[in-house]
Amino acid sequence: MEPALLPNEHIETIGSRLQLIVSPAHTFGTDALLLAAFSAPKPTARVCDLGTGCGILPFIWLSGGLQKAAAVELQPAACDQLRRSARLSGVEERLTVVEGDLNDLRGRLPFGVFDLVTMNPPYQKTGHGAMSPDPARSVARHETAATLPEICAAAKKLLKFGGSFCICLRPERLAEAICAMEAHTLTPKRLRFVSQQPGTAPWLFLLEGKKGRKPGLTAEPDFFMQNPDGTESDAWRAVLGNYGKD
Repeated sequence: MEPALLPNEHIETIGSRLQLIVSPAHTFGTDALLLAAFSAPKPTARVCDLGTGCGILPFIWLSGGLQKAAAVELQPAACDQLRRSARLSGVEERLTVVEGDLNDLRGRLPFGVFDLVTMNPPYQKTGHGAMSPDPARSVARHETAATLPEICAAAKKLLKFGGSFCICLRPERLAEAICAMEAHTLTPKRLRFVSQQPGTAPWLFLLEGKKGRKPGLTAEPDFFMQNPDGTESDAWRAVLGNYGKD
């Protein structure tokens, strides 16, 4: 029997058959789809998504053939929502949901074994910008639960040597992100800016660091959401294809 949906929840179909429950408090946006495509693990990779929310990243990867994934989330309501999604989609055995603080993962997940760790972190530091009165939105938008250095520290513990840590953030925090990664031996290796159209300033960056690797950052061509005439770009259509269908 399908898990009952709570008020204000609905289902998004991921790939051809996975059913992801989303709600106003625990949903996803364009940035999550871009991060899922940017990090794109191999089917046999050991993967963990920190601050997973509704679980969109692991669901995209599982729909694309990833064998197993782990997801860490602090908020009990989001964990319950994700576990119901896993039951509904028949992937309970392929998705490990860890409810708890990413600063306290010892004994809950194995350290030093993951090929890929990801996080779509809060975009604002605490004290910057208006704080939402909604606790769920506040955690998602501001670093009330974990700072960028703490996130990098958690990723370092989980990753094996040479493993990748991928994040997305606003461009104004690029220098901070690079410094936080380097402080935790996560060498920035790959960077891509996302713009709405050619000629417009980027609104997002995607960054990959590798644990213990030598310096050497590759800047990939900018990702454009739209063509100059306002139509969807081929690159964005490809990302949407990974989200909505085979």
